[in-house]
Amino acid sequence: MLPVDQYDRAERPTTPMSVHSSRLPAATVPGTAPASLATAVSFPTLIRPRGTRPTHAPAWNPQRPSSMPHQRYEPIHERVDLPGIDPSARSWPTRRVDTAPLWVPVDLRDGNQALREPMDTPRKRTMFDLFVAMGFKEIEIGYPSASQTDFDFVRHLVEDDAIPPDVTVVVFTPARRDLIERTFESIAGIPSNDGMPRVVVHLYVATAPVWRQVVLGRDRADLLALARDAGGHMARLAEAPHCPDVRFQFSPEVFNATEPDFALEICNAFTELWDACPQRPVIHNLPATVEISTPNIYADQIEYMHRNLDRRDSVILSVHPHNDRGTGVACAELALLAGAQRIEGCLFGNGERTGNVDLVTLALNLYSQGVNPMIDFSDIDVIRETVEHCNRMPVHPRHPYGGELAYTAFSGTHQDAISKGLAHHAARATELAAPAGRAPWAVPYLPIDPADVGRTYEALIRVNSQSGKGGIAHLLNLHHGLQLPRSLQVDFARVAQQAADRDGRELMPKELWEMFQTRYLAPVHDGPVTLSAWRTTETAAGEHEFTAELSISGIETSAKATGNGPLAALTALLAGVGVEAEIVAYSEHAMERGGTSLATAYVQVSRNGTDSWGAGQDTSVLTASVNAVIAAVNRLPR
Repeated sequence: MLPVDQYDRAERPTTPMSVHSSRLPAATVPGTAPASLATAVSFPTLIRPRGTRPTHAPAWNPQRPSSMPHQRYEPIHERVDLPGIDPSARSWPTRRVDTAPLWVPVDLRDGNQALREPMDTPRKRTMFDLFVAMGFKEIEIGYPSASQTDFDFVRHLVEDDAIPPDVTVVVFTPARRDLIERTFESIAGIPSNDGMPRVVVHLYVATAPVWRQVVLGRDRADLLALARDAGGHMARLAEAPHCPDVRFQFSPEVFNATEPDFALEICNAFTELWDACPQRPVIHNLPATVEISTPNIYADQIEYMHRNLDRRDSVILSVHPHNDRGTGVACAELALLAGAQRIEGCLFGNGERTGNVDLVTLALNLYSQGVNPMIDFSDIDVIRETVEHCNRMPVHPRHPYGGELAYTAFSGTHQDAISKGLAHHAARATELAAPAGRAPWAVPYLPIDPADVGRTYEALIRVNSQSGKGGIAHLLNLHHGLQLPRSLQVDFARVAQQAADRDGRELMPKELWEMFQTRYLAPVHDGPVTLSAWRTTETAAGEHEFTAELSISGIETSAKATGNGPLAALTALLAGVGVEAEIVAYSEHAMERGGTSLATAYVQVSRNGTDSWGAGQDTSVLTASVNAVIAAVNRLPR
């Protein structure tokens, strides 16, 4: 066998890039295809790994090398110098985040430029108003030199006096004099607030070696001169009499792939050029423009800048992670540990390619640790629906905290734990004499209380073929007030799982209730034994007589018998007419429904080693219990 490196790449079939595939087997209607009809499926465009198994691989790991050309890619350590931080001197691994950073949503610029259908002014205004309502105090509102639409939106906010006094807006510009001037033109007329600038002008320059060489054709000295010229022009424009009071922000684009010493040099140059001071700090925003390393590397890069920036008390250290490796949230969280004070991102992670870091996840991660996020998420569905409307893109159902299924469990073990956890939480709140919504939260599988973000508990547990007795019983209790005994939970779960497996879909609470009625309540009127009239009297202390007119397999008769309780007398009466059954389990509870007190009884009977359950409901506990006995008897094999 050839070594994996020698595989001919021509072996690999190539296919055009597409968002759809017609090469998969035709889908079947859920639940209609039995397992016996399943057939093997081939994937001719995939090459099963067949390289020589590494000699150092342990016996439990049989993986083989793939023929994918991984050698084309250099690790981050070979692409760019990394800050030389002594592992023993790192501070970020031992820190905790106990305060929220300054959150800056960039949906109106960075997020908008990634949309297939960029937002028009009405949708942008909706998004801006959402940010204000949620409590964001710094909002990037556009790239006014990039398009007339962006310019017009900035002017709309200014002329409509839509920017609250305590909100700072950010406008974005490249390092070109004409575009910088257009940017300043867009913000004319924004007043300051008690001397505090309400506008940040954000300048960016790509600094990474590949961008310098391939895109810009400049060396470090040339790029630094270009950046200084742009920054100086901004400073001069800011001094003009008609210019609003502004602060400055600089982003060394692709910071995470830039030599640390050059990133530090260019940031320090702007700190000096703009004469940053604690009263008018400069923002240095350090983007992971394209993720190329593990989050710990980014944390080291941020800590290096945090330690070495000039005039550190006059610098707001900001980060702007992207999500190309799926670790944008981790990068941002470790950056906070490393000294970052400000985070740019988008709601639900929209952005170029795989998106910007998700501010919803970041903020609610802090919330789940007992840290006030300084942003309101009390109606997560309104936030999600607004973002979906403005972006014309759906949020994934499994998206952390905000997805439709973010708090939903289908697995039986998860459902059982959640159901027990909610009951324990309610009991604990009662012990503490606290509202359930204020009591300490500790429910398995739920990192936060869904009610805190406006969700109800109805959607926590949903039933399919993977669900267990606890989840099914929870839904019947939640929607219909039933408190099923454990053995009955097991019995009914088997029926529900079979139905879900047969149909290949989720079962709704209404369907579960109808199934329960059919199986356990209805047999009181549909079976070999029916009672047309009955009464019970206490004939002596501890002795009851049960008298009934009944039908046995269509034959009318009357009978009576005694026992040490009404139900014992009933089973004695049934035995007297040839219907043997022993009560082995009984429970009942009261329930409120529509102002009428209703009782539900559950009875398990046994005959010749075979058990069955029945249930009854009535305003009378005794009537409910009698109905449950008859229903259970009628479900026994004849």
